[in-house]
Amino acid sequence: MRLARRFSLLATTLCTVLPSLSVAETTETTATHRKVSHQHAGSVAGKSVAQTTAPPAATASHKKNNTKALYATDVETVNVSTGTHSTNRKARQSTSPVTVVSAATLRRSGQVNLADSLVRTYASINVQAMAADSAALTSSIQMRGLNPNEVLVLVDGKRRHSTANIVADAGPQFGSTGVDLNMIPANAIDHIEVLEDGAAAMYGSDAIAGVVNIITKKEDHGLHMSAQTGANAYNGDGWQYQLNADGGLKLGEDGYIHISGQITHTDHYVVKTKDHRLLGSWPEGATTTGYYNGIVPNAMNVPLDSNKIMSTPEETRENLAIDFGKKITDGINFYGLITYAHRYGEAYENYRIPTIAPSYYPYGFSPLETIREDDYAATLGLKGDNFFGFDWDLSTTYGADETKIGNKNTANTGMLSSDCSSDPTSSNYSSLGCGWTPTTVRAETYRLAQWTNNLDFRRHFNIAQKVPMLLAFGGEHRLETYDLKAGNAASYILGGTQGYAGIGPQSAGSWSRDIWAAYVDGDFHPLKNWDLDFAGRFEHYTDVGNTENGKVSTRYDITRRIGVRGTISTGFRAPTLPEQHYSAMNVDPNGASGLLPVDSEAARTLGASKLKPERSVSASGGIVVEPVEGFHVEADVYQINLRDRIVGGGTVKGASAISAIEQLGYLLPSNGLIADNVSAYYMTNGASTRTQGLDIKADYTFRFRKAGTLALTLALDLNRTRLHHNALDTNGNSLLNAQNIAYITTAYPRSKIILNAFYHYKNWDFNVRETRYGETTSMLTYYDWQNQNTPCSGGGNLAYSNTCFSQFKNTPRWMTDIEIGYRFNKNWHMAVGVNNIANVRPRIVAQINNSRGAQPYDQFSLQVPITGAYYYGRLNADF
Repeated sequence: MRLARRFSLLATTLCTVLPSLSVAETTETTATHRKVSHQHAGSVAGKSVAQTTAPPAATASHKKNNTKALYATDVETVNVSTGTHSTNRKARQSTSPVTVVSAATLRRSGQVNLADSLVRTYASINVQAMAADSAALTSSIQMRGLNPNEVLVLVDGKRRHSTANIVADAGPQFGSTGVDLNMIPANAIDHIEVLEDGAAAMYGSDAIAGVVNIITKKEDHGLHMSAQTGANAYNGDGWQYQLNADGGLKLGEDGYIHISGQITHTDHYVVKTKDHRLLGSWPEGATTTGYYNGIVPNAMNVPLDSNKIMSTPEETRENLAIDFGKKITDGINFYGLITYAHRYGEAYENYRIPTIAPSYYPYGFSPLETIREDDYAATLGLKGDNFFGFDWDLSTTYGADETKIGNKNTANTGMLSSDCSSDPTSSNYSSLGCGWTPTTVRAETYRLAQWTNNLDFRRHFNIAQKVPMLLAFGGEHRLETYDLKAGNAASYILGGTQGYAGIGPQSAGSWSRDIWAAYVDGDFHPLKNWDLDFAGRFEHYTDVGNTENGKVSTRYDITRRIGVRGTISTGFRAPTLPEQHYSAMNVDPNGASGLLPVDSEAARTLGASKLKPERSVSASGGIVVEPVEGFHVEADVYQINLRDRIVGGGTVKGASAISAIEQLGYLLPSNGLIADNVSAYYMTNGASTRTQGLDIKADYTFRFRKAGTLALTLALDLNRTRLHHNALDTNGNSLLNAQNIAYITTAYPRSKIILNAFYHYKNWDFNVRETRYGETTSMLTYYDWQNQNTPCSGGGNLAYSNTCFSQFKNTPRWMTDIEIGYRFNKNWHMAVGVNNIANVRPRIVAQINNSRGAQPYDQFSLQVPITGAYYYGRLNADF
């Protein structure tokens, strides 16, 4: 691409390192009219922010004529709180790499979802191409190649609760219940601080890959509104719209309240495919079980693109955030944050041919998996600044996610079968009767809640009147609860409903645990330019025992333009309650897969054992330089050794899988079932991995006097994960096969480069972003068009094999995003843009690895999205 080559040449002139995108661009200061600190970036290495960010949230001066500030290109100095207990520390001063992403940067991504905005603007964060089943209805990010569960998300420094919707299908995100960022209104965000380091010694479980700290707006004035709409133009679907409004009010003379609301809707985006079952012809030896045209006599004409399984869900979401604070007395302040979100979504499942339920669906049907979700959280706290000389913070946070998974446009074929019986002694007994079926059911309901209480203290000292230090310590109690309710009986009896089988009473239950924690952190300055930080944390889990973790970080500024830093830490991640107790059944047109609860007898029969916490040892080192005034470069190498990693494993197929599923109390559907396409698996501490990488960031702003400003930012993430140990089950078998290993080692891009140019001239602004995704490699299953007589070297045949796979490489891809904006006056701004203007898609997989012809892309790759080009327009109003 000519544009990519030209931009790459421009980036090379700025930095001899590989080009990359800095996640935070020069801030397009909106008409919030906040007081801005126009300190020029980079005057001293380590003393200013590496990237431009949104201005500090609590300072404001509402001016009538502030046009010049609308496009301020001076770097804002933002004090960061992530990864440190020190005060007044800027991002480039940190001993560990901290990057600040401004609200303006997120807005210029062109995305309506917060998770997608971060992926578009941050090199170390990615999402997989398309999640499966209920996982497609929520969003989870991956950082530095690790699982979503290994990324800790904070909101204003407080631990955020995670989603209840577990990823129950095999893949890179298997078993995760990460924080769903899309349930936080993006317009409530002032900026995001990302700590790219292990921080379990500071924050506890999950902070292995890094920490994402979302800082909310706290202005006491102003009204800001925006509306955006767009579509995937080349495909003619995927329409989206979003309406945003937020504003602040004073609470007396010394308080504020800031309210943010958001409504988002997205239509289905469907990849155009041709279903193998409907073609009427196929290769020699193909597995034609469940085929229609060419198999069923007098088959009616059914559109070849009837299968819409590879698609994005339709979703409507409403988000609300209320942030407030008030001075109680001198030295004591009351604060709080309330968030609420509701989501309704629908995702397509595989098309069922007309013979499946002809009395209900004579032309066949596509089941729709649905979600009704309520997500809410509330934080209340008191802060003070003189308790025996200590600053203190007492807070309580309660958050929960309540999710109902349903199935519509479906049928329970077991109830329609001639084998269905009304005799309670029959193995095919239906308590709901026979010869009919509901078409809409509730498949399951789950609720995951977290109540966290914190008390923190902090004080500055001088040791022997010579060595400045900061002492921080505190304690935490966290109560976690998990409730899993069975679905409607029709969703699980006699094989369950088509598309998604519900969970039965044998899988339901309620579980809870208490976590007690204490930490201490000492930050020393033995020399003026030398910072040394020690942190330690103890945690007790009532279900998995004790853990102790520590962290040592140091930084030395050699000159005002050169600083070096390094960190070594231990970390852990306790198994979540869903990982320990969840089970699920997934039924497709001629197969099924069962996730067995790890503590069940059925799982133990296959070799499962009790889950234990993951353990990590992380090390990183880096350099922060300013070779010329205003030109910032950061480079950090890292290594994360992770043992007892919780993964999907112990997978069996065929008769063993059927037996384990039936042992759990489920009956499989009888129509068109291929025994080798039935699998059973469980969660296990199945792997030890080593992740190594390199992050490079650089930024520079050209100021052309009367010709405007041009801010160039670059970032690179090189990432590689290797398997160091493949554990054995209690039967002596390896827990991970080649496909499972690929999910956790090579499905993540080997590299990601983002280059960004933001140009402002008078009332115009232009943003161009180039993103290069490196190669991903997957081990794909051989499906229906593979000759069923071709043998597998590990035994059996290639088709549906659990030991022989086809290696597939998603080669590197470039994407170009462009946005053009115009400000009519200080109140109104309009922008139009296109993401992925060249309509770049993932590579097409071979037909023998394309299940039923309906999944032409590797859905588990964390490379380019499947959606292609997206055109949009946005209108902003600020008062």
